[in-house]
Amino acid sequence: MSSPTLSRRDFLKAASLASAAVTFPNILRSQNGQSPNNKLNIAFCGVGGRGYDAVNGLKGENMVAFCDVDDERATKAFEEFPNVPRFRDYRQMLDKLGNQIDAVTVSTPDHMHFPIAVAALQLGKHVFVEKPMTHTIAEARKLGQLAREKKVATIMGNQGHANEGLRLIKEWHQAGILGEVREIHSWTDRPIWPQGVGKPDHSKMLPVVPPTLDWDLWLGVAEPREYDPAYMPFNWRGYWDFGTGALGDMGCHIMDGAYWALELTQPTAVEAISARQTEVSPPTASIVAYEFPARGQMPAVKWTWYDGGLQPLLPPEFEETRKLQNNGTLIVGSRATVFADTYYASARIIPETKMRELAPSLPTKTIPRVEGGHFAEWVRACKGGKPAGSNFEYASQLTEAVLLSNVAIRARRRIEWDAATMKITNLPAANQYVSKSYRAGFGV
Repeated sequence: MSSPTLSRRDFLKAASLASAAVTFPNILRSQNGQSPNNKLNIAFCGVGGRGYDAVNGLKGENMVAFCDVDDERATKAFEEFPNVPRFRDYRQMLDKLGNQIDAVTVSTPDHMHFPIAVAALQLGKHVFVEKPMTHTIAEARKLGQLAREKKVATIMGNQGHANEGLRLIKEWHQAGILGEVREIHSWTDRPIWPQGVGKPDHSKMLPVVPPTLDWDLWLGVAEPREYDPAYMPFNWRGYWDFGTGALGDMGCHIMDGAYWALELTQPTAVEAISARQTEVSPPTASIVAYEFPARGQMPAVKWTWYDGGLQPLLPPEFEETRKLQNNGTLIVGSRATVFADTYYASARIIPETKMRELAPSLPTKTIPRVEGGHFAEWVRACKGGKPAGSNFEYASQLTEAVLLSNVAIRARRRIEWDAATMKITNLPAANQYVSKSYRAGFGV
């Protein structure tokens, strides 16, 4: 299937005209933003892998459409819900269904998050986007701005933001239990896919595109190239053109709780050391140091990230009997240190003896808890409830901070960041990694 050249103005005009003409069963027709049975009419972009989690998590709502460029990857969703209309091109889906859609989920490779989300937001749809919210810093800034303008319900798929541990840490910090926090360490066992690789070698054989895959649509806004199974279906994360590496994949999970609890903004400087990265692929391992400025009475924070199996030096409070998980965060305060797991389902003051000692003095729970997880939270927001915790206003800021690490990794130098102007001030050449160019025909 070819991808016709289409400007944003032409696309939106076509979508508007089509939406005015299309008909749909009454049970699915939107009225004042909701269907008659008070269920959202949701279109799903990407229904295999993480996309199936969205399908399963939102199956209580009305499924208006499935859009996926890979029939084989989407098989489970297609077979489980055979009556849901199917599309390969999200532009055609939005064009045909128009105002029959209330909300759109985006669970594609990272490089296509932004163009699909922009198209949906421009049409006034509520939007769910998997983490990281975008492929570049500039895209995150633009999505945050557009979501504010459109006043729709948005959320990034860092599901841990709905968890208990994240709220406990903030309550403890606000109550002074942790004291001053100046140091944080986070780590992951990713990448669990190939990184530090070169371009696929087609000098001896040119792989054949599977008949179940629309390769041109999978590439989307990326520059054209020959198909290769090295990219599919999961390993695209290890290529700069499509993914964001280990930190981009997991940073919006692992860094979320401490970032939110400490009310961090944007770092002023980032530096990184890395192993075996290439021009086209992120490193096999890295250590990234962020410098976050003081906020009011809260001091500056140095946050160190480790991936590729590297882990931090353990603090004295970490008991010999405690197992260090493959992913986690240590928040080091002047009065207490906290260990949190990957998704902040659990947060414990260490050592455990100190957790028990402080238990009677821990503050009462004052931050509202999220019932039903992040999908339920987003659905309630779409239906007029309060905004989801990881809405684009917040998620864009977290995503910017996370992706700044990749700029430092690719620049191979310490970078100094001016968030207001969205520029690296000490190394102008590195600004090429803050944004990117797009293949024509996708409205961006």
